[in-house]
Amino acid sequence: MTGPDDAHAMRGVRAAELAPLPTRAHREHRAYSCTNCGHWQRWFAHTPPPSCPVCSDVRNELPVDGFEFLRETEVDALVTTSWREAVPGVTEFWGDPVVGLGSHGWVLETSDGLLGFEAAPWYSADALAELRRRGGLRVLASSHVHGFGGLWQLQDELDPPVVSVGVHDLTWTKAFRVTWPADDRTELAPGITLHRTGGHFPGHSVLHDADRGLFFCGDSLKIDLDEDGNAAALSAHKAFHAQIPLSRAELRSMREIVGQLEFDTVFSPFEFARGVTTAHVVALVDHMLANPPSASPVPMDLLTRTVEVFA
Repeated sequence: MTGPDDAHAMRGVRAAELAPLPTRAHREHRAYSCTNCGHWQRWFAHTPPPSCPVCSDVRNELPVDGFEFLRETEVDALVTTSWREAVPGVTEFWGDPVVGLGSHGWVLETSDGLLGFEAAPWYSADALAELRRRGGLRVLASSHVHGFGGLWQLQDELDPPVVSVGVHDLTWTKAFRVTWPADDRTELAPGITLHRTGGHFPGHSVLHDADRGLFFCGDSLKIDLDEDGNAAALSAHKAFHAQIPLSRAELRSMREIVGQLEFDTVFSPFEFARGVTTAHVVALVDHMLANPPSASPVPMDLLTRTVEVFA
């Protein structure tokens, strides 16, 4: 026989089971990660998704022989999440072995609390514990779908008040819930602003930390590193794998937006490099506008010489 207290406790358990997840995903659905690109989808528990929308898009490669997916438990057993201080006030998170595209997540210390930009493919229990120890995330944002990684997992586990993605790219956000669709310019924390650059994707956005001179470029730039981890070349593209270049209008728009941001360190969803400045990026765009359309890398020494000539 159950008494009033028992019935109340049972109702509490049932309410917890029915309460929506922060992502608003149905608890009967499961998250699946594409083994080719790592993109996460919510789908039915009894069957994996039929395909991956990111791999089917012109900007990414198809898998060689059909789609395969991993469940959360399989990724958790496979991946170890590591972290380190990349530069003062910015922590880098990544997973080993590399899953999919192998995105990295960046966590910025701000006067309002921690701000996460992009995400690693998966966050193991100790990585989540580290973020909780530091007070959780106040803001979670991403440049575009290639940087989402395990963003859905961070929302379900840490429930940050703000989850922001460009309003033109909401079609890619089925695995999580955007609470703040970003317009052309959105301040996410004091001195830290999201700017829509478009180009690579219609809603593609970059994050600028004005006080520290940090530029989180998304896929507006590709940084080639040398063996010492220094920037060896820069490029920009509509599609990296297919080597589709940006249009002239897209390049001019990028130059207008990025040219107004002062920075000397650049972070992509996959790497970061000190010593890459606003002037280098402007020189890259000018080089691309002066030559036939191309997504090929331009050596840093060429860009540096251009910067020095016009300094």
